[in-house]
This record gives sequence, structure tokens and C-alpha cells, in this order.
Amino acid sequence: MDDGSFQWDGDKAARNVAVHGITFETARSVFRDPFALEWTDTREAYGEERYVILGMVENRLLYVVYTLRGEAIRIISARGAEPQERRRYHDDNA
Repeated sequence: MDDGSFQWDGDKAARNVAVHGITFETARSVFRDPFALEWTDTREAYGEERYVILGMVENRLLYVVYTLRGEAIRIISARGAEPQERRRYHDDNA
């Protein structure tokens, strides 16, 4: 999928829904959260710079991994936040 601002792989998006129950269409709304937290994803060497954004979408805190491809945001994965991630979000926005 490519709407100019956001891109993703259709097969990966379908797997994400099956595993995490979150569509990438929903996940892209995380970028609208004015209190979202963002950082560089350094968990592994991916061969490209990856980022994490943690933010609220429809009263649910989401953890979204993405990369930049030119001007577009390419979503890689999206899931509900883990307890320690929820604490970080709430502590940083207290």
C-alpha cells in the first residue's frame, strides 16, 4: 500500500492483523497523537534505520515500528503496548 505519506507491504500488513489484531490503516493514526513518544529502534541491526512511535489510537496505546523511505513513512509492525511501555508513555506525559 502507498498513499504518498504512508507505505507498507500488503502481506506483512495481513500477518500483523492475524498476529496482533491491528491494521496498518489504524496504526498510522498513532502519528496524530500529540503526546506520542518516538525513538530509534536499536534492538537489532536491520540494515536500515528503524524507529518506534508509542501513542494513543482510539483509546488504545500502540507500539509501531517504522522506517523512512524518501518522504514516506513505511510501517513495519504494530501492536498493543506492553505494560512497561504503557508506564513509560504515562510517566513521560505526566
